[in-house]
Amino acid sequence: MLDLKEKVAFNKYYDEAPEDQIARIWKIKADFGTDLMLVAHHYQKDEIVQFADARGDSLKLAQIAANNHTAKKIVFCGVHFMAETADILTADNQDVILPDPMAGCSMADMANPFQLNKAWQSLTADYGESIIPVTYVNSSAAIKAFVGKHGGVAITSSNAKKIMTWALKQAKHLLFLPDQHLGRNVAMDLGITADQIGLWHAQQDFLEAAHPEKVRVILWNGYCSVHQQFNVDHVSNLRQKYPDIKIIVHPECAHEVTEAADFVGSTSALIKYVENAPENTRIAIGTDNNLVGRLKDTYPDKRVMFLNPFSCACILMNRIDLPHLAWTMDQLAAGRSGHVITVDSQTAFWAKKALSRMLELSV
Repeated sequence: MLDLKEKVAFNKYYDEAPEDQIARIWKIKADFGTDLMLVAHHYQKDEIVQFADARGDSLKLAQIAANNHTAKKIVFCGVHFMAETADILTADNQDVILPDPMAGCSMADMANPFQLNKAWQSLTADYGESIIPVTYVNSSAAIKAFVGKHGGVAITSSNAKKIMTWALKQAKHLLFLPDQHLGRNVAMDLGITADQIGLWHAQQDFLEAAHPEKVRVILWNGYCSVHQQFNVDHVSNLRQKYPDIKIIVHPECAHEVTEAADFVGSTSALIKYVENAPENTRIAIGTDNNLVGRLKDTYPDKRVMFLNPFSCACILMNRIDLPHLAWTMDQLAAGRSGHVITVDSQTAFWAKKALSRMLELSV
């Protein structure tokens, strides 16, 4: 974190001409050469993405960083849990740097170790040891560590069906956190019925379930603030206006939205859908609007639209802006570290167990 003097100095970056910062970032990148790698999540703004050596979703970027054995500095333009995952997977001699340590994830913040320990005590009291924890990669290193320590596994939106199929074979009950919508969508795709799904309310410490004895999948009451902004009215209104439209959405959307869509897929799957669509296909996309706007520009031969044009992009992701990146690069050029994200060895050990299980099962 910056002290008062550093904050005053940093604020000057918002008074600089953007073109000066852009030129300086490019120069510093060139000066570092292969000693520095800059990666950017798909939801970042174009002003950040332009500098990326690689772009992708959170796990892909962490894996790309882990496979790069030459870069001593990895500037991770994403959010905190993503940088943590990159630190866990990279070598000890590599620094993972987050331009703004306040760039977090509201979904990841909806599950903390204190809440999870209380939930686990309650659920194991009711269901014994016949329960396995599964966490979305959109969670803190501490949550991944808990899951790894208790024989569980991490998942992504692209491998969720495969990993959850495995998990349901390992135990009678599954605790899925922190995103209830992804968990519900995947569970129901796998044939789990609504009365076999419960919802754990972490704030109130209770399981919402009509028939607790029938429950197979227990969802954590978390969600993505971006994907909460899409509803079935958006879908029906566009279908009424454009009968030929294709609606594609992320599986973090509510179940009624995914049911109403033509295609449901991970970020990379949504991008591929647009890429492979025939010319003039009208496609409305339900995901972060920074990405949708970029797809509109990248594929002018397709009629790409926002499912909800008034939805906000991820506010926390967008804390990483041009001034923060310019400040970070200036720090590195001056021989200072910037905001290095470090996961302690014990947490990293168990979190890596959950990630490694996932990677082994994804082959």
